[in-house]
Amino acid sequence: MEYALAIVMGYVLGSIPVAALVARRQGVDLHRTGDGNPGAWNALEQLGARRAWPAFIGDAAKAFAAGLAGMALGGWWVAWAAVAAAMVGHAFPVFASGRGGKAVMCFVGGAFVLAPLPALGCLALCGAVTAVRGFAWGARVGVFAFPVLQLATDPVAHVAATGVLMSLIGLLFMLRRRIPGPASAGPAAAPRS
Repeated sequence: MEYALAIVMGYVLGSIPVAALVARRQGVDLHRTGDGNPGAWNALEQLGARRAWPAFIGDAAKAFAAGLAGMALGGWWVAWAAVAAAMVGHAFPVFASGRGGKAVMCFVGGAFVLAPLPALGCLALCGAVTAVRGFAWGARVGVFAFPVLQLATDPVAHVAATGVLMSLIGLLFMLRRRIPGPASAGPAAAPRS
């Protein structure tokens, strides 16, 4: 019963389109701008860091809250189920006709519940790489370093389970990839000789 409750709570929390709401408040429709993804990264690209930070915090907070609820209901595996459901809710939200984001920030928020020390280490790593190479590199290094750092603190089964969550992100990137049309289809395409 605790699994079912955690999954429903996680999905509903994940379905709240935080980044889209933040952008809409700034007069931007994330579905129609940038890569069309209603997530925190597109909000960053469209709004800039100063106006997009609530999208990052909000998208992470959804899975963080779901994970905490799952942990209170039944421990680590129930929390994992709640975080997974929040990520699915973010990707296929009931409140936005199934048009969601790629769940990266949901994963980050959930990671702080599932493995707080590795998550803090990844945050520090993200900050260090961001200072040298920029946020895009820092974010990638922070996310991909997570399972390596988690191996130092958690059982292998937990590392494998968070690997499943990371695989969900990879699948979403593959499914949501925009494939540009032929060069001649665009208005700025060079004339053919």
